[in-house]
Amino acid sequence: MNSRQAQFAIHVTAVLFGLTGIFGELTQASATLITAGRALFATATLLLFIGHAGHRIALPSRQAWRALALAGILLAIHWTTFFVAVKVGGIAIATLGFASFPAFITLLEGFLFHERTRVSEWVVVALVTLGLVLVTPSFDFRDQATVGLAWAVLSGLAFALFTLANRKAVAHVAGRELACWENLIVALLTLPWCFTEFPQLRALDWLWLFMLGVFCTALSHALLVSSLSRLKARTAGIVIALEPVYAIAFAALLFAQYPSARALAGGAIIIGAIVWAGLRRRDPD
Repeated sequence: MNSRQAQFAIHVTAVLFGLTGIFGELTQASATLITAGRALFATATLLLFIGHAGHRIALPSRQAWRALALAGILLAIHWTTFFVAVKVGGIAIATLGFASFPAFITLLEGFLFHERTRVSEWVVVALVTLGLVLVTPSFDFRDQATVGLAWAVLSGLAFALFTLANRKAVAHVAGRELACWENLIVALLTLPWCFTEFPQLRALDWLWLFMLGVFCTALSHALLVSSLSRLKARTAGIVIALEPVYAIAFAALLFAQYPSARALAGGAIIIGAIVWAGLRRRDPD
């Protein structure tokens, strides 16, 4: 993959991430079933990718299993709460609420790993908080959109914890196998809660789950990893930060879900803060 192909790949990745909420909205099933179906299709696809590349999957050590289990639990929570947010509050609210996760990472790194938080990072946290206040439709939990935003912020918190948990998991498991094991754990965790719902799925719902698992999960992961072989992490992060823009555009075109001017302003502040943080961050050598 050359630099131009890497640039194209990272933009495709951002689009695929933005389509996650779209397929979740289209699938007429519970958030738990959507999570389980996505994980099953992703696991199968990643196994095919790994096998096609000529690699063999090694069984993780006992220490690795603990790290993988924690990451898998957090990923299951992240996906399930995100799809609940989509069903309750709509795609725009869900995506913008989830976009708060970099602020949670900043706070949690300081709390859990005792890493020094710079002034610029506190500024990002403050801007994301301001953006979320503007995105909030009302401060009344009888408002479905507000409830949806709460679920989305919880999803962002779970993803932040998942990201930090992966810092330990990646030390024990090869990167090409990490996503496969984590998706398998998500499937095993969620299937018992929704197994009886699968016979009720429409053929079209199976298609949306297939698209979620294969394209929005397995393919997007492969493209992200491949693009990072040519792009700086900062560049990739800035492009991925555009995910809510794609999601909101798709929701407007497909479902006529138009966020309010206030929500758009809040979203612009959140995305702007993330992009600004990416521009300031120094890339590792």
